[in-house]
Amino acid sequence: MLISKAYAQAVEVSASATEALPAAPSATEAFLWNMGMVLVMVVLFYVLLIAPQQRRMKDHAHMLQGLKKGDPVVTGGGLVGTISKIKEGDEQVEVDLGSVKVMALRTTLQGQGSGLLKQKPANDASGSNAKAK
Repeated sequence: MLISKAYAQAVEVSASATEALPAAPSATEAFLWNMGMVLVMVVLFYVLLIAPQQRRMKDHAHMLQGLKKGDPVVTGGGLVGTISKIKEGDEQVEVDLGSVKVMALRTTLQGQGSGLLKQKPANDASGSNAKAK
């Protein structure tokens, strides 16, 4: 009805043209290819996301176990200080922030190291930004 008779006519295909066409994969082959792609995605997901996160968690737990009095630390809120009181097995740690001592949970301590206290702020008043004005 909507197709003109010129386009509805049968087209003869030579035997050599049908031999050049690839055969469609069977249902089993298609299933195996799909499962293979899912397996590749799972492996990539593990390698790129899960394994690095587990490594970070392990390093953080190791850092928390190795804390001792006098170690410089950074809290989860970004406060930098030194540990003034710590007990083995206790979840709370006393952190000296200079003029104030605060109690922090051991798990909220994010970093440890002597280089933390030596770093200068990016925009200090005595730096080049004050001279530029």
